[in-house]
Amino acid sequence: LAALERQVFDFLGYQWAPILANFLHIIIVILGLFGTIQYRPRYIVVYAIWTAVWVTWNIFIICFYLEVGGLSKDSELLTFNISRHQSWWSENGPGCVRKEAPMSGIKGLDNHSYISVIGCALEYRYIEVMHSSFQILIALVGFVYACYVVSVFTEEEDSFDFIGGFDPFPLYHVNEKPTNLLFKQTYL
Repeated sequence: LAALERQVFDFLGYQWAPILANFLHIIIVILGLFGTIQYRPRYIVVYAIWTAVWVTWNIFIICFYLEVGGLSKDSELLTFNISRHQSWWSENGPGCVRKEAPMSGIKGLDNHSYISVIGCALEYRYIEVMHSSFQILIALVGFVYACYVVSVFTEEEDSFDFIGGFDPFPLYHVNEKPTNLLFKQTYL
């Protein structure tokens, strides 16, 4: 549900890189759930590997919005340089008041306006950082759960006994008669 919520807000902000990452995440989560329900450890292993990638992606998003290592939250990196859109939260955050001023006099920009945002209770970059931090927390819990489920499934596969071959005390025991009894004549 958290990934779906994040997907909605990334769609509202036209942030194409996070939209694609969220879409892949949703598909892999569904695959992991299917693997858990259908007892398919390979699907769960794929989910566990994806959680490592997902944590890395969210760390990148945190670094992006906190402008760590030369990254700039004002760059068009998350929109693939298609547009100048930013996070939806930049204009619609808690307590934000949005003011538009039409840009008249500049040819070709008749439908555009200058938008200023004031009075935000929390800057949008911190909201995005909280979203990514929450995704990391969920991914780490999912990773631990996936490892546990895979270990349970593989343990069940190893303990399956076809004809009592691995079990030192089988549930059933075939009593074989000694070979000398097979050659004895039976008297009536």
